[in-house]
Amino acid sequence: MAKGQQPELETGRRLTAASTPDWQQTELLSPPPAPLSLISSWSAHCWTFIYSFFMRGRPFPLQILLFGMLFCIYNGFLQGYYMIYCAQYPKDWFTDFRFTSGVLLFLFGMGINIHSDILLRQLRKPGDHTYKIPQGGLFTYVSGANFFGEIVEWFGYAIATWSIPAFAFALFTLCFIGPRAYHHHRYYLRMFTDYPKSRKALIPFIF
Repeated sequence: MAKGQQPELETGRRLTAASTPDWQQTELLSPPPAPLSLISSWSAHCWTFIYSFFMRGRPFPLQILLFGMLFCIYNGFLQGYYMIYCAQYPKDWFTDFRFTSGVLLFLFGMGINIHSDILLRQLRKPGDHTYKIPQGGLFTYVSGANFFGEIVEWFGYAIATWSIPAFAFALFTLCFIGPRAYHHHRYYLRMFTDYPKSRKALIPFIF
């Protein structure tokens, strides 16, 4: 190989290394288990995508659907890029309190979210568009049980990943669907005279 080509090759190696995740630079054939498991937990949230196909109700505005898809694409890219190219976890991260507590909180919130979605779907029969009072599960205590579950879910993910993008998304989720739960609660109180007065909007026994 000619000597004049060596600086160019070295520059190419540096550029490649700068754009390659650390786990690939160490010649591993697969990513470390911590980021991989965290990405898998993110992917497990696909229930919300599947659930939309089973909804019974009025037609959904296409514009809102498109904006939601754009946000999910951008947010998914941001979270995935961070986990693959930026995040660095020690080998014992699986035993770290932040990981274990975050994963448990994530699973707890996802369980509430899925169960609440199932209860909402069972409120209406095919072709029925009338509003009804949700009953059972966490709906016994709050009007926005599904919203509460999703907020808990993403804060659990943020704790498990201990990353700025995940905490930013969790905060966005709280600020976006928290007010929705409050407005749903006010709507139920106005629409149903027999709506449980002790039921809160979002947080059981508090708010």
